[in-house]
Amino acid sequence: MSETENIRRIIENRKARFEYFILQSLEAGIVLVGTEVKSLRQGKISLTDSYIEIENNEAWLVNAHINEYTEGNRFNHDPKRKRKILLNASEIRKLNSKINEKGLTLIPLSLYFKGNKVKVEIALAKGKKSYDKRESIAKKDMQRDSEIKYKIK
Repeated sequence: MSETENIRRIIENRKARFEYFILQSLEAGIVLVGTEVKSLRQGKISLTDSYIEIENNEAWLVNAHINEYTEGNRFNHDPKRKRKILLNASEIRKLNSKINEKGLTLIPLSLYFKGNKVKVEIALAKGKKSYDKRESIAKKDMQRDSEIKYKIK
């Protein structure tokens, strides 16, 4: 792929960075039908509470809600269906072993167009405890306060 390839972000799962520690991330393809791609171009997707599960040595995106395409009539897709994630067999084996032995999870961080293909950025993540979340909120507040004080001076 060329370095000047056009990348256009569709959606970012901001809640994931608050709820989880991101340990590793990677890019993968995703299998979609035509009306799903058209709906993505309109930005009608929600990644809230979605995750990736590995079953039968295949990765699947679960709970991602892509709204039906308004012009799609009877050929429309099911908004909540499982969608296959395209990864190498060796990558799936590595991720599956990490998930099973360490209690980690796979979550989608973002969806974007890379050229004319839809890609998903997935992450190996560990859930934060409530005190970790409070700590990250405190850091954001301190950073916001320091930025406001800097702008006032």
